[in-house]
Amino acid sequence: MTTTERYRLTQYAHGGGCACKIPPGELEQVVAGLVGTSAPAGPGELLVGLDDGDDAAVVRLESGTAVVATADFFTPVVDDPYDWGRIAAANALSDVYAMGGTPVVAVNLLSWPREVLPLTLAAEVLRGGLDVAREAACHVAGGHSVDDPEPKYGMAVTGIADPERLMRNDAGGAGLPLTLTKPLGIGVLNSRHKQTGETFPQAVAAMTELNREASIAAVAAGVRCATDVTGFGLLGHLHKLARASGLTARVDAAAVPYLDGAREALAAGFVSGGTRRNLDWVRPHAEVSGVSEDDLLLLADAQTSGGLLITGELPGHPVIGELLPARDAGVTLVVTGGR
Repeated sequence: MTTTERYRLTQYAHGGGCACKIPPGELEQVVAGLVGTSAPAGPGELLVGLDDGDDAAVVRLESGTAVVATADFFTPVVDDPYDWGRIAAANALSDVYAMGGTPVVAVNLLSWPREVLPLTLAAEVLRGGLDVAREAACHVAGGHSVDDPEPKYGMAVTGIADPERLMRNDAGGAGLPLTLTKPLGIGVLNSRHKQTGETFPQAVAAMTELNREASIAAVAAGVRCATDVTGFGLLGHLHKLARASGLTARVDAAAVPYLDGAREALAAGFVSGGTRRNLDWVRPHAEVSGVSEDDLLLLADAQTSGGLLITGELPGHPVIGELLPARDAGVTLVVTGGR
């Protein structure tokens, strides 16, 4: 038995992956006093900041280039350290892709219980992150580490973009279709993995797949509004997009794709607290017709390194709904078409 096989990394953390995010409603209360305030003076023009909770910050420099900056890290979502590193890197890079940018350089963010878990496992985590960054043609240049009771890993990523071709979450328009580039169900499968030790290669494959090609295709097609689907679930991220754009989004639950085994994991009760909090957060803003509680939980499932949610059509990816004119009474979501 190897060192890696002797340790189940998911057992050294209270939760896993993006399901460990601070609940969206609580997070918005924390940053409420910072939204809308004047940014400190600095070089260039701040194009995307905190106001709409977008995927990354964007500054346009005097040269005309837009700099895209983001950071993302989390506790182990799988037991294999190399796979965890790959997943965390793909997830961090995704924020740049969601803005229509190209990652340029990343630095590692590592927290490690050095007296509990061997540093050889940390080396495997970092190797996984480096390999995914190489796949993305993104430099990795050092980083920062701390001794921490829980293992955590991720990256701070800096990229570049054309400021006239940014994809942002406040640029939606009524009548635009909604396309999802990865199936849902990552959260419930990860919860099952954490609790049982069962492995789900289909979930690992989805989480380590870069959103690069989907981003490039969307920008080329003229898409100007997108986000990625991570810890707040499809419904949570779509609520934020619709609210920022001043619209209502309709989701056809029957058109949403899921990973193999996701419904079985849900039926067996492997639902994270983060997923339930996501649904509680969006429920007051949603009109639901003919959709079961199980379908709603899957639509709110806390994803880790999920796909892009794009306001346009991309060949090879399903259209799952559309953007509509704003409804009265603060309704941002209309969910129909349950199975």
